[in-house]
Amino acid sequence: MATTNLNIRTDKNVKEQAEAIFSELGLNMTTAVNMFLRTTIRENGIPFDLKLDTPNSLTAAAIEEGRRIAYDDAIKGYSSIEDLRNALEE
Repeated sequence: MATTNLNIRTDKNVKEQAEAIFSELGLNMTTAVNMFLRTTIRENGIPFDLKLDTPNSLTAAAIEEGRRIAYDDAIKGYSSIEDLRNALEE
């Protein structure tokens, strides 16, 4: 396979932000661009949405509340469903 260099210009912040996302996805810039180009050819158009799963503010708040509850010794916890059922029946 013959290769060639592709030089593009983009805003420095755009490049840095994209590299950070690609890194989280386990990709480098070259691999990400090649994925985009090959899939564009295969799909004959802009091919896909590749995103990180980022929870919305409500979900993020629920996750934080769950973490707070999990580590708060003042909040009663249950080690089995039976213990929980018994406590609910009291």
